[in-house]
Amino acid sequence: MPSRHHSVLALVAGAAMLSAVATTAFGADKKYDPGASDSEIKLGQTIPHSGAGSLYGVIGRTQAAYFLMLNEKGGINGRKINFQSLDDSYSAPKAVEATRRLVEQDEVLALFGSLGTAPQSAVQKYLNTKKVPQLLLNTGASRWNNPKEFRWTTPGLPIYSTEGRIIARYLTQAKPEAKVAILYQNDEFGKDFMNSFKELLVEAGGKAKVVAEASYDLTEPTIDSQLINLSKSGADTFFNISTGKATSQSIRKVAELGWKPLHLLVSTSSGRSILNAAGADNAKGIVAMSYTKEVGSEKWKDDADVVAFQELHKKYLPNVDPDNTIAFQGYSQAVTMAEILRRCGDELTRENVLKHATNLDGYRAPVFLPGITYGFTPTDYTTIRALYVGTFNGSDWDLSDKPVSQ
Repeated sequence: MPSRHHSVLALVAGAAMLSAVATTAFGADKKYDPGASDSEIKLGQTIPHSGAGSLYGVIGRTQAAYFLMLNEKGGINGRKINFQSLDDSYSAPKAVEATRRLVEQDEVLALFGSLGTAPQSAVQKYLNTKKVPQLLLNTGASRWNNPKEFRWTTPGLPIYSTEGRIIARYLTQAKPEAKVAILYQNDEFGKDFMNSFKELLVEAGGKAKVVAEASYDLTEPTIDSQLINLSKSGADTFFNISTGKATSQSIRKVAELGWKPLHLLVSTSSGRSILNAAGADNAKGIVAMSYTKEVGSEKWKDDADVVAFQELHKKYLPNVDPDNTIAFQGYSQAVTMAEILRRCGDELTRENVLKHATNLDGYRAPVFLPGITYGFTPTDYTTIRALYVGTFNGSDWDLSDKPVSQ
């Protein structure tokens, strides 16, 4: 018979073997691609922290602050987020250079929240060839809803063509004989909005028609001449498809000219920081489609998501205006990206990240108004399928009773 000493040794050895098997089995459940490990998840983005689009750099700063806060609380599923927001100055060549650095040198697991149709178009094929997720882009160009050819790329804003049609639908009901003047940014952003808007006017078969168009390039210092010409066109409706500084300039110029058209503005440019730069009184009466809560609004001050953003703002973003809706949008995207990673659990592969990013149908991001959710499915990357109609009253947006679809 074996001695008692030998029996104890056998039990200890058996326990050690079971522990090793369990550890091996547990380890086998973890799957990692470049950019992920037991302790870290690497994420990246390119965004204009300088140049013509620098107004939107606050998105990256807000997301960096959010992940810093998460890391101080233990990270996501025990892993810290290593997030890099690189400056591309809204330039396609710089976006290519920065994106290659993030993928090839820094080896990020995924990119998310990058901004700009032209810069992101320049890296779309590269990222899809590399099978690196390019998620929640801060652009709504129609090209991003193409899961058959570019399954690794998803939009983060309402698809511009969808919104363009919703705006036109609203106009045919609110002002059926409208004479429309259009200012548009001379790129895919502007043309997506304008073409879909004009298509629906034709389909509606009414008397509303476009009587004047003017374009501008991002490099132009002012758009005064375009606004002067449009105001002389006899139009009683102004469809303003501009961004950032150009939006603020156009709102001010319309007021200076004494032109009083029905002013339609795209949702991407209806943020409080843009309106404040134009002068809130000058923006009074503007109509814009909306899907987001107004972070500086009295009506949302006790909303749980707004409160959470303001807490982040106070501690980590003291130099950002508390009513900066662009920052709130960036916060919302970071929360959404964190949710995607949480759902991935210990399977932190690029394929699994994409799987959860494209199964967000029904998920309500913090910035969304009641009744608005993501519409993503693996075969349809339509971000949002309905929008509210908002009218700016000089201090806040008066919203329609329910969302409007195209």
